[in-house]
Amino acid sequence: MFPDQFLFGVEVVINGLMAGVLYALVALGFVLIFKASGIFNYAQGVMALFAALTLVGIMDGQVPFSHLINAIFGTDVHHFGWHVPAFAAILMAIAVMVGLAWMVQHFIFRHLVGQEPIILFMATIGLAYLMEGFGDLMWGSDIKKLDVGIPQGGSFWIEEATAFLGGSNFYGFFIDQLDIVAAIVAIVLVVLLVAFAQYTKQGRAMRAVADDHQAALSVGISLSFIWVLVWSLAGFVALVAGIMWGAKSGVQFSLSLIALKALPVLILGGFTSIPGAIVGGLIVGVGEKLFEFLIGAPFLGGATENWFAYMLALVFLVFRPQGLFGEKIIERV
Repeated sequence: MFPDQFLFGVEVVINGLMAGVLYALVALGFVLIFKASGIFNYAQGVMALFAALTLVGIMDGQVPFSHLINAIFGTDVHHFGWHVPAFAAILMAIAVMVGLAWMVQHFIFRHLVGQEPIILFMATIGLAYLMEGFGDLMWGSDIKKLDVGIPQGGSFWIEEATAFLGGSNFYGFFIDQLDIVAAIVAIVLVVLLVAFAQYTKQGRAMRAVADDHQAALSVGISLSFIWVLVWSLAGFVALVAGIMWGAKSGVQFSLSLIALKALPVLILGGFTSIPGAIVGGLIVGVGEKLFEFLIGAPFLGGATENWFAYMLALVFLVFRPQGLFGEKIIERV
């Protein structure tokens, strides 16, 4: 039998790991695009929001642009009158995100090849606001419930199975079932992405483009195809992240702000490493929960989770700016 305070600390660590997985899911989209094109995609959080809005709209049979249609024609239509099963709706949302990837490449970044990184970054800021406004116009701004069949709430089985570890004040570990599912999905997603990058022709082409655009062009690799592929993968990752975060806290426009929490994750793990995004997310998740448990709540009045990750990222920027898994840049002067 262990002391109750120790077990509460273990529970905090476990829940921190679960939260870190959700952060890592968002960071993965940043890594995919930055690694292949050198573009820091500020719009990744809005992509997660747009994907979740689209999924909910398809599942509920909502008429796209219904508010605009009603305002122009004086009608009162909002729904088609049917509901789409979750699996079919997810496939349709994936198709929408692939179409979005093609449009982003064809209408925006195809015309910005060779431009300075700051110009590309500013383009993603414009893309973020465009997508946010378009999502509002298309699906409405009200908070939506997302239910794709993922169980939520504490796992009674885990609570009952671990209650014997402590004393009379310990009732077992409280772990959200959605967080468990998210962790499993993230592990599978990372394994598939790494396998895709290492063992498929398209994955090797993606790595070649990441290393040297001109060399990739010289051996017949299409940059347009690779960038559409990368944005499609980032859109798929955004959809997964949107599902998990949307199921957890509802699909609302504040969902786009999860991109800000992904920034410390990227700084810790490195902007070019898929495993680094996962490790960085776990460090941030565990670190902020433990800091709140050990120092924040007892001594600082709480609410340290809002700024701890950025403080940790600042320390990394000072002592290891490339992150744990990033490539160290050496310039001769």
